[in-house]
Amino acid sequence: MTSKRLCFEPGHKPKCLVIVDDTAEWDRAVYYASRWAIRAGGGVVMLRIIEPEQQSQEWLGVADIMRAEAQEAAEAALDRAAGRANGIAAITPERVIREGAPMEQLLAVIDEDPDIAMLVLAANPGAEGPGPLVSLLTHALGAFPVPVTIISGALSDQSVDSLS
Repeated sequence: MTSKRLCFEPGHKPKCLVIVDDTAEWDRAVYYASRWAIRAGGGVVMLRIIEPEQQSQEWLGVADIMRAEAQEAAEAALDRAAGRANGIAAITPERVIREGAPMEQLLAVIDEDPDIAMLVLAANPGAEGPGPLVSLLTHALGAFPVPVTIISGALSDQSVDSLS
């Protein structure tokens, strides 16, 4: 169950949620969300989801090392994305790292922050398809708790500027 959106109520400000993943097009989503934040007087929340590895009892020590490495990689990815957002819009985005199934974690973050007004994703422009998260979301869009904006990964900064 999703909580009521409060993003335009007094004392709140709208936020744009962006997924920072390992795809080449994450930058387009960050760029659009940062530009949107300037115009809307809002903020940006950057989410990095770490998918847990299957682990057996005898490999728990290795799993702990892998989890620490994944956490470190997530922090580095969010550092790059936050630097990009700051360079675009002089903003300091909120950073969230979650571990678990992507759709479950995405919905949980939206549910926990009533100021999230939209989700911005970027689609891969290549022949291999739009990307795993965009593909996954297409099945849930009719019941999704916030509007979803999908930006083409082929758009230039200037094109995004004219759209945001």
